[in-house]
Amino acid sequence: MNIDQLFSLRDRTALVTGGSRGIGRMIAEGFLRAGARVYISARKAEACDATARELSAIGPCVSLPADVATRAGIQALVATLQQREKSLDILVNNAGAAWGAPYDEFPESGWDKVADLNLKTPFFLTQALTPMLEAAATEHLAKVIHIASIDGISVNPWETYSYAASKAGLIHLTKRMAMTLAPRRIIVSAIAPGPFASDMNKSARDHAEETAARVPLRRIGQPEDMAGAAIFLASRAGDYVVGSTLVVDGGTAWGR
Repeated sequence: MNIDQLFSLRDRTALVTGGSRGIGRMIAEGFLRAGARVYISARKAEACDATARELSAIGPCVSLPADVATRAGIQALVATLQQREKSLDILVNNAGAAWGAPYDEFPESGWDKVADLNLKTPFFLTQALTPMLEAAATEHLAKVIHIASIDGISVNPWETYSYAASKAGLIHLTKRMAMTLAPRRIIVSAIAPGPFASDMNKSARDHAEETAARVPLRRIGQPEDMAGAAIFLASRAGDYVVGSTLVVDGGTAWGR
């Protein structure tokens, strides 16, 4: 058993949506350091381009700006990727949105925006990229990693109804998609992050010490924590993890 090869992503190609910042950027950087060629996508082209330039100091990183919240945006992203690659080894469905409002005032717009991007987009983007994933799944398995949340596992104190529901749905969708795609040599799994500093989790970003006090491990997540989990699932080491959700949260979900 070659441990270096077990966790290596050398000569593999990855696409990370929402890759310009936060958890997506953490994963993209980890993949680059593990030897992969990485494409990052984000809605804001300027931010996506800037992150790709910065990460290119580590390894080959290419910006593919796109709005994957729409079917047209998904199709445009897939077409652009197909111009550059014949196959895709790893897809990370990380792009997401959140919305908070009191129960009696929660708007339909806050439901549709979040549910579409967090739950519908991972399905249809994976569907559209399945031929490229199958093309890669010859000598090794192709991987799809959904980024869920511990808010889809246990109830948080905030009124983020559509976010929690969409992430719970994504965790179950991971199981259903895994059953369909495993025979096609595409492994689907998920990560449920806890508190990591990001624009999505402003509490962990702006009030790290206060947030850490609510974590059994007494710290917020670090980039290495997220990168390590994603590399495990994307590499040979995670080949037998099918349909499961890896909770990466310092114990937060169990201590609420």
